[in-house]
Amino acid sequence: MVRIRVLVVDDHRIFAESLAAALAAEPDVDVSAAGSGPAALRCLDRAAAEGRRYDVLLVDADLGGAVPGPRPAQPVQEVGEDGLVDGISLVAGVRAAQPHVRVVVLAEKDDPRRAALALQAGASGWVAKDCSLSRLLNVIRGVLRDETHLPPALLTGVLRELTAARKHRTESERLVESLTPREREVLRCMVAGLGRKAVAERLFLSPHTVRTHMQNVLGKLGVHSTLAAVALARRAGVGPVDLGTPARMVQEESSSA
Repeated sequence: MVRIRVLVVDDHRIFAESLAAALAAEPDVDVSAAGSGPAALRCLDRAAAEGRRYDVLLVDADLGGAVPGPRPAQPVQEVGEDGLVDGISLVAGVRAAQPHVRVVVLAEKDDPRRAALALQAGASGWVAKDCSLSRLLNVIRGVLRDETHLPPALLTGVLRELTAARKHRTESERLVESLTPREREVLRCMVAGLGRKAVAERLFLSPHTVRTHMQNVLGKLGVHSTLAAVALARRAGVGPVDLGTPARMVQEESSSA
């Protein structure tokens, strides 16, 4: 029997442990629980290192007490000193680092805008927390077949949100095209959540030079923060740099561009 490895990520401990216990009763499901984004990332890294990767993440949409609003998802590598990671940002970070993992967002209420953000971040489903266990199991098994699951009542609103997002993409693409090849490579590193020091080490540049490139990127994109630059880059279809590619190879490719 092929077993499905599931990680429940919710900062409400009773809910997380209760859901994990319910799922564990299924004969083909192995399940663990994590109470925060950083804890979930540690679980994922540890499991990958031990050769027993998770298949599905069930992530609380309101993880870390995030308040719904227009701000873009924050890369998990740029969490604040309080260590909080909101649910949508965790989706983006996990999908960038471990793209084989399917992510389903668990929500207290239907929200077309946030559901659209979750899908754009790489989620495969959006499910109400009060759904039945059988419904949740159907979604878990469905996303492993590369299906996307949304409540029918959300479809129209999500499509409207995604259509509006596409209208902004053309302008975002034009701004990204104004960057030099090196600035685009730095932007891809920013999308991957790398900080200035990590970018410098990866591209064999000094931190001062990376800082200049980052400032140029923000200026050309017309934004004032890394988060805004990352959000614009994602709208333009710019993905994160492949962290599995040797840095020297990236440097040579950028230099020849």
